[in-house]
Amino acid sequence: MESFLLFFENMTSIQKLSWIFICLGVSWLLELGTPLVKMAYGKWKHAGVNLVFLLCSLLINVLFGVVIAGVFVFLKEQQYGLLHMISLPAWVELLIAVLFLDLIAQYAVHYLLHKVSFMWRFHMVHHSDTHVDATTGTRHHPGDYFMREVFGLIAIVILGAPLAFYVFYKICTILFTYFSHANISLPKRLDKALSLVFITPDMHKFHHHFELPWTDTNYGNIFSLWDRMFGTFVYTDPKKVIYGLDILDDSKDESLVYQFKVPFNKEIKKGS
Repeated sequence: MESFLLFFENMTSIQKLSWIFICLGVSWLLELGTPLVKMAYGKWKHAGVNLVFLLCSLLINVLFGVVIAGVFVFLKEQQYGLLHMISLPAWVELLIAVLFLDLIAQYAVHYLLHKVSFMWRFHMVHHSDTHVDATTGTRHHPGDYFMREVFGLIAIVILGAPLAFYVFYKICTILFTYFSHANISLPKRLDKALSLVFITPDMHKFHHHFELPWTDTNYGNIFSLWDRMFGTFVYTDPKKVIYGLDILDDSKDESLVYQFKVPFNKEIKKGS
């Protein structure tokens, strides 16, 4: 277990970046082979727009990296956080950390991104995509992504999680982000069985429906446990889903200027 954790603790930036594009690339290939729905759109142009948002997120990651590095040093030196108050096998503490980070830095902040007006205005950009595929997982306005990272930092401080745990969690998050957004069709029994514990492609599609109530369901990223626990879980026929957002102009879903201005456009109703 020690060597396993050391691997994640010592992952280089190139390795992390490579993992992003490996997950994205594999998801893209699966979409070509087994699409959930056939969409008539310019896949490369669509990807280009969403990858601009990915670039913004990577830049924010660089800035946060400086802060987070100092936080991990502080937590280790001061033995601060919940994990320093218990003594369990490393794999159990890792599982606790991933569960807690998924709850706070994914489910909780995602719920607030829908329920708090100023946060929702930034999150609308993610929901504005009318052709949801793997690249949609990268489509976060910088303000949206910044708030997610702040909640991740809060969760780290509460836990006192070591760097290796956090990096492992981020690696898992990247995998599930692309997997759940991908336009792929898993065997129905398999998808439903996996959704008992994890977020699956069929399950997450309801969250991208253009109107309520489905828009405000299935907030999880890795585990479906939180949606089931807090009553935000829904699962039916994913082919009933219509992508986009009823309060935005669908014709401008690939206009970067329009999308970056969405949070500040007072003509757009708050919705959600």
